Amino acid sequence: MQNLWLKIKIWTKITIFSVLVIYLLIFVFQNANKELVIWWWFGKNLNTSALELIPAMLLAGVLGTLVVRMAFRAVKQIRDLRRRSADAQLHKDMAEIKAKAAMLQTKPEGTGDQGNPV
Repeated sequence: MQNLWLKIKIWTKITIFSVLVIYLLIFVFQNANKELVIWWWFGKNLNTSALELIPAMLLAGVLGTLVVRMAFRAVKQIRDLRRRSADAQLHKDMAEIKAKAAMLQTKPEGTGDQGNPV
């Protein structure tokens, strides 16, 4: 019984693959000579076929996705850089405040208002 299900599974995969290959061949045959006119710029048109345009648009989509992703990463890095520089400035300011506080003279213990020991 297990052998029967394995055969059914294999033949199903072969059938699906064959149908896809036949569809792709028909698609290529039907679109090989289809002329498309693409507007490029004012007064300029590009004459191409559908089979040339489809891979070009897929490649343009991939490149566009990479550029958008790169832009989002750059914005994230700029925000992170600003946050880090603000943190560094805060630490620098706190160090200056602590240094100034350490330099202040405190009143010694055991002295009165006049500075004379009691």
